[in-house]
Amino acid sequence: MDGRLRHLFLERHARQLDDDHRHGLDKHDDRLFFAGIIVIAANAGGAWSPIGDVTTTMLWIGGQITTLAIIEGVFLASVVNMVVPLAITGYVLRGREVVSPNRVEQCPGHHGHHPKTTPFEQNFMFAMGLGILVAVPIFKTVTHLPPFMGILFGLGILWLAGEIIHSTKDDEAKEHLTLVRALRQIDMASIVFFIGILLAVATLEHTHILTNLAGWLDRTVGRQDIIVTIIGLASAIVDNVPLVAASMGMYDLAVYPTDSFLWEFMAYCAGTGGSILIIGSAAGVAAMGLEKIHFFWYVKRISGLALVGYFAGIAVYIVQYRMFH
Repeated sequence: MDGRLRHLFLERHARQLDDDHRHGLDKHDDRLFFAGIIVIAANAGGAWSPIGDVTTTMLWIGGQITTLAIIEGVFLASVVNMVVPLAITGYVLRGREVVSPNRVEQCPGHHGHHPKTTPFEQNFMFAMGLGILVAVPIFKTVTHLPPFMGILFGLGILWLAGEIIHSTKDDEAKEHLTLVRALRQIDMASIVFFIGILLAVATLEHTHILTNLAGWLDRTVGRQDIIVTIIGLASAIVDNVPLVAASMGMYDLAVYPTDSFLWEFMAYCAGTGGSILIIGSAAGVAAMGLEKIHFFWYVKRISGLALVGYFAGIAVYIVQYRMFH
């Protein structure tokens, strides 16, 4: 009997060791960890593109940055911002097995609620939507029209393509595949939130409060790189959209021209600084809602990695700027 108990104990201990060395997505804690890394990657990927992040898009629309300049200036820093946390994570988790989650089979009668589309239709609409997004900066450069006209024009093309490609389907099936249904899913609360932010910032700008704040920062801190770094850190607490909107009102384009150090560095710091806290970016808020990530869990597990990547990217950008300017 003692031998059998000993055998069961050793077998259970071996399974426990195997579980300890296994880092897979089938465990809830591991899913949260991977979601946190995705937040860092998403914010880093959006900072260097004029259509990748709301803050960079605001600077692009406002004339503070141009497409090619922001890509050339911030791309390397954004890559470092993502690679450094990934490298640290890979070193810590080296040798551990990644276990994918169990596949959930669809119920036999469930697929009747969703109309079927062919692979060609899916790939065509995906490629067209992605191509229209990429073409928006090209549209602005060629036509010199505001970016919103380019995206609305592309939306019209996408709408027409959807109507044509699904024209042979009956009305009930086509209803779920048209752009009209997609437009109904827009989060109007978020749009109204951003409108309120921009109206509040515009009020502060016209009352010269933001200009006085910029002067106080210049007198107190005195260095642009430190000021923008602080703004990036503050974006982890306060949403980065109002901070960038305020910065655009604080500093005049006549003093700080397009593609200057201030605006490019602002695009990087505001875009990636939100990764430091789960509430600092739209990607973090989305991950918190989808995976039920707790604020303090993110602080303990992910914030340190995001902070290291943030300052590593800052160092790379400053060195790169001094080398080529």
